[in-house]
Amino acid sequence: MTAAPQWLTAWEPAEGADRAAAAFRARFGAEPDGVWSAPGRVNLIGEHTDYNGGLCLPINLPHRTYVALRRTSTQSPAVVNLASAQEAATGLWTAALDDVTPGHVTGWPAYAAGVAWALARDGHAVGGFDAVVDSCVPYGAGLSSSAALECAFAVALDEAFELGLGADDAGRIELAAACIRAENEVAGAPTGGMDQSSSLRAQAGHALLLDCLDGSVRHVPFDLGSEGLALLVVDTRAEHQLADGQYAARRTACEDAATQLGVATLRELDGASLEVILARLVDAGVPAEVARRRVRHVVTEIARVTELVALLDAGRARDIGPVLDASHASLRDDYEVSCDELDLVVEVARSAGALGARMTGGGFGGSAIALVDAGRVDTVASAVAQAFADRGLTAPAFLVAQAAGAAARTR
Repeated sequence: MTAAPQWLTAWEPAEGADRAAAAFRARFGAEPDGVWSAPGRVNLIGEHTDYNGGLCLPINLPHRTYVALRRTSTQSPAVVNLASAQEAATGLWTAALDDVTPGHVTGWPAYAAGVAWALARDGHAVGGFDAVVDSCVPYGAGLSSSAALECAFAVALDEAFELGLGADDAGRIELAAACIRAENEVAGAPTGGMDQSSSLRAQAGHALLLDCLDGSVRHVPFDLGSEGLALLVVDTRAEHQLADGQYAARRTACEDAATQLGVATLRELDGASLEVILARLVDAGVPAEVARRRVRHVVTEIARVTELVALLDAGRARDIGPVLDASHASLRDDYEVSCDELDLVVEVARSAGALGARMTGGGFGGSAIALVDAGRVDTVASAVAQAFADRGLTAPAFLVAQAAGAAARTR
C-alpha cells in the first residue's frame, strides 16, 4: 500500500486568534482582554549545547500557541483559571496563584501558571487571570510546544499586568528567564534556555545564533527558498519527553564532567586538544568512557554551529548538508539520544536525495530535519512516509519550516 505524507499546516494568525477567543467566550462567557501567541521552533544545529554554555541556531516556526487571557484581579488571593483545547478532558484547572509552587503543579498548567509564579518571584505584580489555550504546534514532537506555551503566557501576562518587558530585547530576556524557571522548577524539566530565547527573541526570516554563555544573539539571515532549497521537518510521532529522566541524566553527566575538568561549562574546553582533555576524565557519576562521549559531542557540536553559520554567511546554504549529517552521527553515537524512528528518517531522506539530515530537539523521539532541493520535498516526504508504513510504524507528519517571528499580541 502506498503511504501518502501527512502535512502539518500552520494556522493563519487570524484563525488562531479566532479559535482561542471563541474558546474563551465558551468557557467564561465573556471577551478576553486579548489574544497572544508564541511560536514553536526547530533547531538547525547546536543540540544539547545550551545548558553547557554553548552555541545554538534555532528558527521559529509559523506554528504557534495562542492564549486568550483576561486579567481578573491583583488582590489576594489571586486565582488562576486555565483551560486548553488540547487537554479538553481535564476541564477547567483552578488554583490560587500563591499555591503555584515547585512540586505542587503537574501537567500542562505547570508550564502556564509557572510563568506567573516566576514573574511574581522576580518582583512583578502579577495577579489573577482566566485563560484558554489553543495550539497548532505539534505536541511531543521536539518542536518546543512547551516553550511556545510558556512564551505565549509570558507576553500575555506582560501586557495584561502592564509589566513593560515585552517592548525590547532586554525585557524579553527577562521574560525568557521566567519561562525557563517555570519549566525547570515548576514543571521539573531541566532544559536549557534555547527554546524560550528563540520563541521570544528570534526574527522572521532569520535564524537566531544564541550564545548561551552570555545570552547574546545575532540574527543570521535564513532564506533557503532563494537558493532553491527547503527545510523539511519530520515529526516521527515517537513521543518526545523531557521529564522522564534521560534528558536530566545527560545534563548531569556534562555538569559532572565540567567539574572534573575544572571548568564552569564545557564551552570553555579547547576542541583542538579535545582527546587530551577527555583522557583526564575518570569514573564518577557515569563511567569515564560514557562521560568522554558526552563531552566530545558537546565540544564538536559547538564547533559545528560555528561552521554552519559561516556557510550561511557566505551564501553557501547548499553546503551545510554534511554538517547536519555529522551532527546526527554525534547525537546518535556519542550523546545517545536518537532512536530507531529518527535514524530511519535520516537514512531514508538521504537516500531519497536530501543534501543532509539530522535529528533535532532533545531526542528520545520527536523530529528530524532534512535539507532538500525545493522541487524534491514531496519525493523525500513520500519516501519517508512509505518507509514508516513498510515497517508498521505510526505514520509520521511533515512540515516545511520557514523562519517566523517571535511571541507577540495577535489580537
